[in-house]
Amino acid sequence: MQLDARLRNGMAHAAEDARAAEEVGFDGAWTTENQADPFLPLALAAEHTERLLLGPSVAIAFARTPMTVAYLASDLQRYSGGRFALGLGSQVRPHVEKRFSMPWSRPAARMRDFVLALRAIWGAWEQGEPLAHRGEFYTHTLMTPAFTPPENPYGPPPVLVAAVGPRMTEVAGEVADGLLAHPFLTERYLHDVTVPALEAGLARRGDGTTLDDFEIGLSAFVALDEADVEAVRRQISFYGSTPAYRPVLDAHGWGDLQTELNALSKQGRWDEMVGLVEDEVL
Repeated sequence: MQLDARLRNGMAHAAEDARAAEEVGFDGAWTTENQADPFLPLALAAEHTERLLLGPSVAIAFARTPMTVAYLASDLQRYSGGRFALGLGSQVRPHVEKRFSMPWSRPAARMRDFVLALRAIWGAWEQGEPLAHRGEFYTHTLMTPAFTPPENPYGPPPVLVAAVGPRMTEVAGEVADGLLAHPFLTERYLHDVTVPALEAGLARRGDGTTLDDFEIGLSAFVALDEADVEAVRRQISFYGSTPAYRPVLDAHGWGDLQTELNALSKQGRWDEMVGLVEDEVL
C-alpha cells in the first residue's frame, strides 16, 4: 500500500506542497480539477521533487480531446522523469454540456474510446506506426513528422480511470492501468459493486492482468474535529445530490436521501442539504 497527498488548488503552492509531501514520506501527490487547471501545477511539482508519483485526480476527459491530453501527458511524463500518472474522469452531464460546452453521450463507452485513442496516439509516436484510430466517438488518422514528439525515454504514462458506477468501473478494468475510486464510496459498495465490476472488465482484457496487478486508488474523508466533521457532512450532501452517485446510497437503503438532496440542490438550497446527512450516513 502507498499513501499519497493532495496538492492545494492552483500553482501558487504547488512546489511547496510537493516538497513537503516528499519530505514527510508520501509516495505521490495529486491535483484536482475544480477551481484551477490540474496539469500546470504538476510541472512545478515535478521540478521540485525527485521521487513522488504525480498526476491529476482527476482531469476531465470529456472537456478535452485525446490528442490534447496525449501531448500534455507525454510532456509531463518526460519532464518528471517517468513519474507521471494520468488520472481521467468523466464528470457529470450538466458540467460537461453546460460548463465545458462539450458533447455528452454514453460516458462509459466514450471513456473506453478515449483511452484507446490515447494508446493509439502514443503508439504512433513511440513505434512510428501510422496513426489509425477510428472509434465510435473519436477519430485520429493524421500524424505527420512535424507534429510527432521525439521518442519518450520513459514511455507512455499509466492511465487511471475514475469510476463510481459498474459500467465505468468495468471500462477501467478493461482498458486502463488503474482505478481511481470516488471519495463517495463505502466499504459495502466497494465489495459488492466495485470489485465485481472491475473483475469483469479485467476478464475482457485478454492479457492475464488480475486484480493483484491493478492499481486502485482510494480517497478517505479525514476528520480531526467537529469543524472537519461538518465539512465532510457538507461534501457528502453535495456528492449525494448527484443522480450518478445514487447507487452508493441505494446499496445502504438511503436512496430517498438522494432524491431530497437533488431537489434542494436544484433550488440552490445548499445549506439545507447538510442537515439531511445524518450521523449514520457519515
